[in-house]
Amino acid sequence: MPIPILMPALSPTMTEGTIVAWHKRPGDPVRSGDVVAEIETDKATMEIEAVEEGTLGRILIAEGTEGVAVNTTIALLLEEGEAEDALDAVAASEPAAAPPETPAPAPARPDPAPAPVRPEGDRLRASPLARRMSAQAGIDLGQIRGSGPNGRIIKVDVEAAIAAQATSAQVTPAQARPAQVGPVPAVAAAPPAPAGPGYEDRPNSTMRKVIARRLTESKQAAPHFYLTMDCELDALLEVRGKLNEGRTETRISVNDMVIRAAALALKRVPEANASWGEEATRVYDSVDISVAVAIDGGLITPVIRGAQNKGLSEIASEMKELAARARDGALKPEEYQGGTFSISNLGMYGVREFAAVINPPQGAILAVGEGSKRPVVKNDALAIATVMSCTLSADHRVVDGVVGARLLAAFRQLIEDPLRMLL
Repeated sequence: MPIPILMPALSPTMTEGTIVAWHKRPGDPVRSGDVVAEIETDKATMEIEAVEEGTLGRILIAEGTEGVAVNTTIALLLEEGEAEDALDAVAASEPAAAPPETPAPAPARPDPAPAPVRPEGDRLRASPLARRMSAQAGIDLGQIRGSGPNGRIIKVDVEAAIAAQATSAQVTPAQARPAQVGPVPAVAAAPPAPAGPGYEDRPNSTMRKVIARRLTESKQAAPHFYLTMDCELDALLEVRGKLNEGRTETRISVNDMVIRAAALALKRVPEANASWGEEATRVYDSVDISVAVAIDGGLITPVIRGAQNKGLSEIASEMKELAARARDGALKPEEYQGGTFSISNLGMYGVREFAAVINPPQGAILAVGEGSKRPVVKNDALAIATVMSCTLSADHRVVDGVVGARLLAAFRQLIEDPLRMLL
């Protein structure tokens, strides 16, 4: 009997996914461990590996289909020696999947097929957003030359291909309208459309929908309160400069030192390293810090686990690797789920101060602003210092005001006396 290939649950929060691409075609042999398809989850695009061996008999869910429920049969695998006739009975018992909601491509004049821009056999590299845009426009990604790192196809590449397709698909008025025979019936003129700005409807990705749902739930369910504290950075910048002198491996960033300071502060104030439950508040032994990283179409939060026990060099190397794989959509679920506290840093964009939304079920998130020169008072005299404003968003069910204040005070002490981080 044919073996069903199911839409897997690739994370605890995943209820549905999108078939991004099939790497096997009907008739292809499949061995255990072969990558058969790419699935877009609520956080990343991930590869599905075969567990069973056989021949791919039939694909039931086409590329580009969104909203495929977990445990839906997406393809059928024939066992060795099994005839294709066995597929019909199994396929007939499966509910039909809704086709992908993508606009039909504009009709184009038949032209000779262009030569592929990528040698056959080379792996196609494209961002999840680029894949969705190309599927909606009916464009073959194999005909697009990527301008991203290592030839990766990104949004601007697909937009250029869409524009080129639209130009080639233009027809003359004579071609667009067939000749009409007989009298032309009178047709009332349609009223002019109301004036307004032009717009483009961009379908929400699975990631965008999940982000919207989780943040809405967070603001509705968690009673947020906010505490802001200014931290002077001059000593930290001096220590960082000395640590990076002659450094050939990964250089330490201000953000790496912020992660280290937050981890040590949470170790001092463990009541803030907690999450809410209806029956009990869970206080965690390990400080697992989720760090917000912007990617195509949204953001993802790779986790530095056991951050309280890791030095600056280890945090810097791990953060660099996680961020790179996050932008490539290559993180595993266990690498971006299960953090106990979050950090969101927008200082590199010139943002002075902001309040972040808590990442449920965590109890707090730290929003880090830009370090900038500001006037300060020292010894009753006006001076200039590099100051960074940090805002703690806390769930009042978990973290009381005094606990939040103690956490920020411990964090500031470490930032302003960075040698304590090296102990």
